[in-house]
Amino acid sequence: MPPELGTNLVEVRLTPVPLNAKAADSGALAGIGSEVVTSVRLLPPLPFRAKWVSLITEFQWNHHFADIQTKGPFRRFHHLHEFAAEMRGGTQGTKVRDAIDYEVGFGLLGELSQKLEIARSFERIFEYRQHALEKLLGAHP
Repeated sequence: MPPELGTNLVEVRLTPVPLNAKAADSGALAGIGSEVVTSVRLLPPLPFRAKWVSLITEFQWNHHFADIQTKGPFRRFHHLHEFAAEMRGGTQGTKVRDAIDYEVGFGLLGELSQKLEIARSFERIFEYRQHALEKLLGAHP
């Protein structure tokens, strides 16, 4: 997450991936039923923080996992993380795709927030994530 959001990992409650999953150490992976609790600044630079609890609801090795918000700032929030092998410029790699389906809530105030800030905030978050993944994995644009 971008540094300005001040995201802190509060707690991780793992439900391990089943042993038949295609992973050498599947017990260290967050499987269906795992929860991730974070604290995040909703409106930087204001100091107000919100607790965000995500529950992993789907997991398919080397394909995708999905989580929902069980507690947090949105009325409804579903995040699908997809992975696919891809050849680009003669180099084999992995394409990462995020799909988010959410509802802000809070009536007219929520709609206004969506138009003025939330949509742009998501664009910044995923642009940051794109660059962070490239740096972390040593990818070349």
